[in-house]
Amino acid sequence: MLKLYNTLTRKKEDFRPLDAGNVGMYVCGPTVYDFAHVGNARPVIVFDVLYRLLRYLYGPGHVTYVRNITDVDDKINARAAQDYPELPLNQAIRRVTEKTEAQFHADMAALGALDPTVQPRATEHIEQMKTMIERLVENGCAYVAEEHVLFHVAAMADYGKLSGRSLDEMIAGARVEVAPFKQDPMDFVLWKPSNPGEPSWPSPCGLSAPGRPGWHIECSAMAAAHLGQTFDIHGGGIDLVFPHHENEIAQSRCANRTPIMAQVWMHNGFLQVEGEKMAKSAGNFVTVHELLEGWQGYAWPGEALRFNMLRTQYRQPLDWTLVGLDEAHKTLWEWYGDLEGKEPATGVPGPVLDALTDDLNTPKAITELHRLHSAGHWGGLRTALDFLGFSGDRSKIERVRAKTATAAKADVAALIGARNAARAAKNFKEADRIRGELEAMGIILKDAKDPKTGELTTTWEVAR
Repeated sequence: MLKLYNTLTRKKEDFRPLDAGNVGMYVCGPTVYDFAHVGNARPVIVFDVLYRLLRYLYGPGHVTYVRNITDVDDKINARAAQDYPELPLNQAIRRVTEKTEAQFHADMAALGALDPTVQPRATEHIEQMKTMIERLVENGCAYVAEEHVLFHVAAMADYGKLSGRSLDEMIAGARVEVAPFKQDPMDFVLWKPSNPGEPSWPSPCGLSAPGRPGWHIECSAMAAAHLGQTFDIHGGGIDLVFPHHENEIAQSRCANRTPIMAQVWMHNGFLQVEGEKMAKSAGNFVTVHELLEGWQGYAWPGEALRFNMLRTQYRQPLDWTLVGLDEAHKTLWEWYGDLEGKEPATGVPGPVLDALTDDLNTPKAITELHRLHSAGHWGGLRTALDFLGFSGDRSKIERVRAKTATAAKADVAALIGARNAARAAKNFKEADRIRGELEAMGIILKDAKDPKTGELTTTWEVAR
């Protein structure tokens, strides 16, 4: 039986889908104004593991995983104006969103994440948002004021249940916008007028000025469009509990007159970098793309990033360190080497599956992987790794640069070949020169005799 921790009830519960044969899951996706940072990658990896587990338990054709793309937002507008001041704003926005979304998909694929079943874009669901907004007004849960439509929080009797916050805490946490047309300080925007040149659509509720949706209504409308008015699991980072998820619940329940929006709410914990909150001002802000291509002189394979992320249980805070990345990579490097030529087992080992069905206890699952490796259960190890999103292919986790190394593998191979030729010609001065050149590039050579042929062989690795 799958057990999941439900933020709404604050306890671990047996998971039973609303429809016994089908599971629906919605996870808040990226706002495509900047490349995904390592904190953004955590929910992607966490809910990818859950997606894989649900597909295993219920069958691939019986799980619908929806992760949205937010492509209309004030942050997008600001970035577009900053990066492409020479273009009309809407053209600049298109440039930013297309580039950022493409990079997001590439980075998440490098981390081993499966594509969700559906990846809806907010701008493709404006009509559904407008319909929901009009329904909220008709139900007496929202009102029109000065070309805005606002949700009236007092209409939701148990507003705040998800976050467990008092009214004063919610006002402080939401950093509510003071506006004279609000009936209550906690009321939040469902629709607002657009400034000239900004993205805009004909407004709902008879408003004359064109406008655009608020952030919260976007997810409510997209979730309903693809999963229905109620569904099984809603996920995201813990920073979204309030106000975003709290507001989603209020909108969806009041618009659809349902007792729930999602029956299980799951949230991954915060992430720090080297023991500190990640911030550009602290110099530790790092994107997934930078980690893959080179950050502070190092580059990493996506599978090492994934493994490092899963060594901490998803609800716990995670300290992201280069030492941890190094340990993750070394573990995979050893395992993949031992798995070469080994066939997979027929099923996921029971202890690994037991760990994952206990609220995605990935640290315990990884402990079981270590046990399988130590015992030489190669088939079980290969199957378990594949189940968790790891290729088992050593060639896919070779690091190609670190420190000052910028050479491609082909360049390293050519220099090693030249050194071997120099040694064969007994030109040891030239061989030493080439070794020194490689060391300056951050490449360490290891010479050893082949135990079968007695010939001298050379392997290499990136210096740490």
